[in-house]
Amino acid sequence: MDEARLSAHERRVLAEIEEQLNQQEASLARSLRTMRRAPRLPVPSIARARRHLPFLGVAALGATTLALLVLAVATEARALIWAFAAVWVLTLVTLLTLVVRWARRRAARSRTDG
Repeated sequence: MDEARLSAHERRVLAEIEEQLNQQEASLARSLRTMRRAPRLPVPSIARARRHLPFLGVAALGATTLALLVLAVATEARALIWAFAAVWVLTLVTLLTLVVRWARRRAARSRTDG
């Protein structure tokens, strides 16, 4: 691609404008000379949060399962035992789903890399 070249007259006009700006706005010229790009702070994204949501769900189910187990053992209440059993099965199914997704992504990544 051809670069657009400035004529001598255009370069001279630009140099004059730059010199006038430097004389009029010394602080602006100084800040432009020393301007550096500031480091960007990480911005939380919705996509990233959605990726971590299943893991947070499994962690919450695991904590609930543990709490129900402790309560069921301590009180020997049938309702708590059944609640523990239901949440435990749900936790295992959800965890298995995550493991299968992880294995498929890893296999797909290894196929594209190798």
